[in-house]
Amino acid sequence: MGKIVLGIVADDFSGASDAASFLVQQGIKTYLFNGTPAEEHFDTKENIAIVIALKTRTEETTLAVQQSLEAFEWLKNNGASQLYVKYCSTFDSTKEGNIGPIIDAVLEKYDIPYTVLAPALPVNGRIVKDGHLIVNGVPLNETHMRFHPLTPMWESDLAKLMEPQGKYPSLKLNHEILEMENEKILKIVEDFALEHERFYIIPDYMEETHAEKIVELFGDLQLLTGGSGLMTALGKKYNKESNHVSEKLIRSTKGKAIILAGSCSQATLDQIDTFKDSNGKYIKINPIDLGNGTQTKEEIWDHVQASNDDAVLVYSSDKPENVKKAQSAGTEKVSYLLEQTTAYLATKAVENGYNRIIVAGGETSGAVTKILGYDSYQIGESIAPGVPIMVPLKNKDLRLVLKSGNFGQKDFFLRAAKLTKED
Repeated sequence: MGKIVLGIVADDFSGASDAASFLVQQGIKTYLFNGTPAEEHFDTKENIAIVIALKTRTEETTLAVQQSLEAFEWLKNNGASQLYVKYCSTFDSTKEGNIGPIIDAVLEKYDIPYTVLAPALPVNGRIVKDGHLIVNGVPLNETHMRFHPLTPMWESDLAKLMEPQGKYPSLKLNHEILEMENEKILKIVEDFALEHERFYIIPDYMEETHAEKIVELFGDLQLLTGGSGLMTALGKKYNKESNHVSEKLIRSTKGKAIILAGSCSQATLDQIDTFKDSNGKYIKINPIDLGNGTQTKEEIWDHVQASNDDAVLVYSSDKPENVKKAQSAGTEKVSYLLEQTTAYLATKAVENGYNRIIVAGGETSGAVTKILGYDSYQIGESIAPGVPIMVPLKNKDLRLVLKSGNFGQKDFFLRAAKLTKED
């Protein structure tokens, strides 16, 4: 009889698949659920990880906390040995935020004195240095993330980011401290614990050796929090303990591909340009035209279906100045229109034998997975760090690829279309 070695609750779907992918790379069989499973019990014959994807990043705080606690309670009831609050490696959060309240609620519910905040993902250029979150060498609040339409980042100091939304103090462990002997580091933590009933530990995390050190020091805590960076080190730890590696999923399938891009990150904009430059078929969604009826979702689908290309890209992604212009009609209205259009296209695609669905952007991914209605997946190999191929347990012919906006190489869309295509 196996067990759930790690139970993760993620604040959006693409972030959940991102975390799952790194565990799969280490040979940990991983299942992803879209929302807390309705079935009370989940039996497993081998050691597995389970990731539950919620949509709590921009949800109203009370509801976000309630949904998170329900998910963690399901995991605990199914015997999860360790819990993990998963959020973005760019700490996507408003000032009021949901990250702090969710972490606090879990600490309090299970009477846990402290946890780790580790958003870094060095393989994708996100590191924590001297307690500051740095993206590709630039402090977080100086990157394009300061323009994010839903969660503009105003600070790079993680302790300061936590202050307005978390109840407890932070203890920073910089890279010089991490080089000390474990006993000395844990003594610093113990001394801090004498003065504070609960607190957050913010370790520097600039390279993979730091992740291994963090797991060495804190890998047995009942609760960990962060991005997906710690998953590799945690996966190695679980493997060492269980001495078992799972079989890999088949990545390819028959049928055409549709690529749906809604993220406005620079990485996604570059990926769109690369796809266009390769003479790929593409269709631009214009939110202003959608709003006034001069472009319709039905017309867009007709253009997709009329194409003889193996893969078609449909995108609403745009530069910050154009996004602002489109949002003049109302941010919520524009978001709703785009999500409805994307959801419609995904539905039509699956109905018409498009078995390879590739999506860029957290909100866009959420809209697609919600409309398709699949709520459980086995996670396969990765196309880029943090972006796996996923197979719905209820439709083994479908291959779904969901990418956080900032992730992936410039030729990501081309790679995803190629790797999921049956030879």
